[in-house]
Order: sequence, then C-alpha cells, then structure tokens
Amino acid sequence: MLKSMTGFGKSVIEAKSLTVTAEVKTLNSKFTDIYCRIPKSLSFREIEVRNLLTQSLERGKIEFNLSINYTDVASSGTSINRPLVEAYMKDLQESANVYGVADITELFKIALTLPNAYNTETVSEEQAEEEWKTILSAVNQAIAECTKFRLREGEIVKNKFIEYIDKIGELLKEVEEQDKLRIPAVRERLRKSVTDLLEADDFDKNRFEQELIYYIEKYDISEEKVRLGTHLVYFKEVLKEGNGKKLNFLCQEIGREINTIGSKANDVVIQRMVINMKDELEKIKEQTSNVL
Repeated sequence: MLKSMTGFGKSVIEAKSLTVTAEVKTLNSKFTDIYCRIPKSLSFREIEVRNLLTQSLERGKIEFNLSINYTDVASSGTSINRPLVEAYMKDLQESANVYGVADITELFKIALTLPNAYNTETVSEEQAEEEWKTILSAVNQAIAECTKFRLREGEIVKNKFIEYIDKIGELLKEVEEQDKLRIPAVRERLRKSVTDLLEADDFDKNRFEQELIYYIEKYDISEEKVRLGTHLVYFKEVLKEGNGKKLNFLCQEIGREINTIGSKANDVVIQRMVINMKDELEKIKEQTSNVL
C-alpha cells in the first residue's frame, strides 16, 4: 500500500513505577534523517532506538521524543547531591556579588547543571529490564500510530494520483481524436513539399528520400501515444505496490512522452492539450516526493 512520508504517532504508557511518553513525527526527505531526543540515563539505548525507527519507518525526516516521569521517587535512580549543590551555590553567590547579579533562581539552575550535581543510584538489573520493556512498548506503539497515519495519508494521495492520471488519459484520448483531424493537414503539407521537389530543375532523388523520411518522422506521434498510454497503465499498477521511487521515475517517462507529442504534433489544439497534461503531471510530481 502507498505510504505518505508525513506522519505522527504518540503513545503514553503508565506502569507501576513510571509513565512513558513517546512521540514520533515524520516529514518527507530523500534520505533517512533521524533526530532523537531521549533521557540521558538511556543514552546507551539510543542506537537501538534509532535502528528500530529506521527499520519501521524506512525513510524520511524523523523526529523522536521520549520522556519518562517516575511516579516512584525511589525507582528513578537519581537524587540531588545537596552538599555539592550547596557548595556550588555558595561559590556562585560570591561571584554574583562581585558582578552585581542577584537572581538566585538562575544561580540555582546553573548549579544543577554543573558536574556531579546528581547522585545516580544503581537500580537492579531486573528492575531496569522491566522498565526498558515498558519504554520499548511505548516506542513501538508510537511507531505503529505513525505508520497508521502514513497509510491514511497515503490513501488520500493515491486517490489524487488516480484522479490526475485519469485526467491525462482523457486528454490523451482527445489528442488521438485531434490527430485524426491533423493527419490530412500534414498529408497536404507533405504532398506540397514533394510536388515542389519533383518540379524542381535540380531534383535529387537521394534528397527527396531524405526529406520524405524527415517529414514522416517529424509529424508522426503514433509511438509516443502508445508509450504514454502504457506508462499511464503501469503507473496505476505501481500505485498498488506503493513504491514512491518507481512512481517518480515513471513521472519522468510520462513527461518525456508528453513533451515529444507537443514538439512533433505541430498543432495548436494538441499543444493546448499537452499544456493541460503537463499541469496534471506537475500535481503528481509534487506528491511523489512525499511518498515512500
């Protein structure tokens, strides 16, 4: 199924000792670009989280936020190192008095960011593993919600693609009808050119053959019409696969055939149809950059 690269997922899980909130937001990007914000106490798990995001979400700009609120203070594993913080505060206040700074709140915030301002208590391996299972469950749920969001967006984009492709197909049928009216005019121009060559005193048979081939190739758009029709059918087949890169390549091929029809037709009516085709194709191109 077609997936959009735009998505959002959030999960909140409350356990015995903690509440975990995980959020995933994705945007379109040619590559996998992950911004991961997790608590420092879980920094050793970041690679594992990144791998999980890459495997599940495949591609795009991915923003991941994980926050943990310990409902049981004892299980949080950290506490303020008060003696050291007091020492920091004393030194900061003395320095503040020298420079005329009197905001105690700001000084306290600075003290809390200094080295060893927190005591880290070691929790049991069993408890740590249990907490990680809860955290991992929240992460997976957020990813699942984001994937559902992407699928819903992808379905909307898919319907739009079908609408645009059908419109190009309708215009192609109009081109085929107009081509039937164009051919007599082309034939007349070709007949006149041939007549002028035959009546010329310096008639050259080789040049005549070259001119004839040139005009036939210049005005014939039969192959381009067939190839364009084939590309439109294949585009719908690829939509079922949900391959954004293939769709992007097909857009290039469709654009090439449309441009060739426009340049070879030499017909005002067909030129207008070609412009409308290009307009529909541009709408498709805008969306293909945002699908997986």
